[in-house]
Amino acid sequence: MESNRNAPSLGSSADRADDAKNALRFIGANRIQQQFDFCLEMDKEKNIGRQTYLSDGARKENDAEHAWHMAVMTLILSEYANEKIDVLKTISMLLIHDVVEIDAGDTYAYDEEGKKTQRQRELAAAERLFGLLPPDQGAKMRALWDEFEAEETAEAKFARTMDNIQPAMLNAAAGGKSWSEKGVHLSQILNRNKNTAKGSETLWNYSREHFIEPNVEAGNIRPD
Repeated sequence: MESNRNAPSLGSSADRADDAKNALRFIGANRIQQQFDFCLEMDKEKNIGRQTYLSDGARKENDAEHAWHMAVMTLILSEYANEKIDVLKTISMLLIHDVVEIDAGDTYAYDEEGKKTQRQRELAAAERLFGLLPPDQGAKMRALWDEFEAEETAEAKFARTMDNIQPAMLNAAAGGKSWSEKGVHLSQILNRNKNTAKGSETLWNYSREHFIEPNVEAGNIRPD
């Protein structure tokens, strides 16, 4: 009897199953490699210096220390948010909001010239850095970063409050050292903090009364 040349071989089903398993292994291996590549890239954030001194004034903090500090502060201070917030989401936002500075560099809060190109530099950085992740995670991290930048949700508003109050707290603790060195004016600080109360009126009032105004009186912040 003539054999059916189109009939699958006896081992074809098993072969297809093995191929599928191998494909899944490859996808899984590639995914975890992408994740570790991103995690390792994040180590570079420790090398991005900021202009804010540590509380003892001995040296300036880096971006990674800034992010960690705000995450802890959010755990402790979230009860003062104007609106109920998702604390984990807010912390996640704060942990990734400055990673773009790995490529873009830190732009000092009162560097008006640097601000002109800041957005362009940071968008390019976000594209590259979040692109290191598997597509689903990259999209999630990028969405968090975009949400922080937009400052529209309750979490983004509170995250911005933390981003403004943490350096004010450290500046005050260090005797206004950075403000004094840079010759910062009160009007610059108030403009920088124009949206701080949108996340927490209580924390902004505390910051102004305990961190900012005493340093105006001490001459560390120049009055207008």
